[in-house]
Amino acid sequence: MEVDDDNSPSTSAAVPDGETTVPTANSTPVQPPAVPPAVVPPTIAPLPAVVPPIAPIPAVRPPVFKPPVPQNGEVKAVDSDSDHEDDGRATAGEYEISEESRLVRERQEKAMQELLMKRRAAALAVPTNDMAVRTRLRRLGEPITLFGEREMERRERLRMIMAKLDSEGQLEKLMKAHEEEEAAISAKAEDIEEDIEYPFYTEGPKELLDARIDIAKYSIVKAAARLQRARRKRDDPDEDMDAEIDWALRQAGNLVLDCSEIGDDRPLSGCSFSRDGKLLATCSLSGVAKLWSMPRVSKVSALKGHTERATDVTFSPVHDLLATASADRTAKLWSSDGSLLKTFGGHLDRLARIAFHPSGKYLGTTSFDKTWRLWDIDTGMELLLQEGHSRSVYGIAFHQDGSLVASCGLDALTRVWDLRTGRSILALEGHVKPVLGASFSPNGYHLATGGEDNTCRIWDLRKKKSLYIIPAHSNLISQVKFEPQEGYYLVTSSYDMTAKVWSGRDFKPVKSLPGHEAKVTASDISAGNFQKFK
Repeated sequence: MEVDDDNSPSTSAAVPDGETTVPTANSTPVQPPAVPPAVVPPTIAPLPAVVPPIAPIPAVRPPVFKPPVPQNGEVKAVDSDSDHEDDGRATAGEYEISEESRLVRERQEKAMQELLMKRRAAALAVPTNDMAVRTRLRRLGEPITLFGEREMERRERLRMIMAKLDSEGQLEKLMKAHEEEEAAISAKAEDIEEDIEYPFYTEGPKELLDARIDIAKYSIVKAAARLQRARRKRDDPDEDMDAEIDWALRQAGNLVLDCSEIGDDRPLSGCSFSRDGKLLATCSLSGVAKLWSMPRVSKVSALKGHTERATDVTFSPVHDLLATASADRTAKLWSSDGSLLKTFGGHLDRLARIAFHPSGKYLGTTSFDKTWRLWDIDTGMELLLQEGHSRSVYGIAFHQDGSLVASCGLDALTRVWDLRTGRSILALEGHVKPVLGASFSPNGYHLATGGEDNTCRIWDLRKKKSLYIIPAHSNLISQVKFEPQEGYYLVTSSYDMTAKVWSGRDFKPVKSLPGHEAKVTASDISAGNFQKFK
């Protein structure tokens, strides 16, 4: 029976497209059973038992029609000059990395490099002083600062630059910069003291050194006496502090207008009681200061010597002397009988306030030339010219121990200075407008200030902050004064035409003193019998 040639089975095994096999010598065709061709499709001969392939073929693998075309400059694993593929075999180079995977790998590598760089930078020694950081950046040829860069950011930038130089192997450049820096430091070792800028410190003559030593000796004795008295009042069972304070506040609350006197044909600018309370000194914009006997308020003498308006007057706490300040840029020392003793000249602008040191040996003046000065009463010599305010200095007050002085001015700042060293030890910020008056409490640790923001602030020198804010007046406060014996109350004067008394214990209002028909420019409290003049 004949078999159609078209339906004869293939003599070789069916192989996927693109693959080749090697025929064997003993292979024979397998005859299918005789069935009608229309019913039974042709069958595929089974694979030989062992067929050695040219290349290993995976057990199950879909046919590879054509490798993908390289994209974005990717290079195939096999470098060939032919434009056609040799065959469809799968190799490692034919598995292409997607663009997303490549970007992820690049980010990972970059993050790893940054981590290593940060670890290297953390091991480097970087100066903490900002000036040293700027110097090192300059020596490395980098900008010493960038726009908006802060100190810590600048230091971190230096750290990363040093780490980068270290990673690039540029140790010579780094070491050279270090050597130059060390050489510069060693060369300027003798000039270190000159480079240090102590804030607001002015060198003075030998007389100033002697004055500082004298002030230190005086303040130690006064401070010891004050502390001993405070301990005695605290520990003595017979001392009733609250009852004593209540008595003083009742005396202040009973204040009444005793008399009214025309002091001058121009407005009065200052007033001060003598140490025994028997004399009262006033000064006016006419440039004349006057002495009045108390309590009758009769005129004793007129002190004429200033060529411009007088701005302040004060009595010495230990002598029968008084001093006046004027817009003619001078301060003058007078005796109680009205004779002129000394003139203190040196300020470059008009004077504002004046105050005696508790020892009575020194005089402090403030001026619109942005300085305050310390003078020797005996010699008339200027001992200290002190800067420190950005605007005019107006008020001045000495601590009762004599160790500290407070200055306040139109820059809304109050500074506390140590007279024994010349240093500014406190800068009290809180007022939003110029500060015009300051006063230390006899307790040694409270300071009262008042200014154009209509408030009186109580500062605690121990805590270095404001304890109380007293909304004292409806207009600016021209002066504040603590009661000079114990500080049981304080008085504020204001341009709202009143003066007010406040408790020194809780700073509550005690008494309002109306009566003036214009601005109240100054006030003082007598140490003898709690009299008050405004």
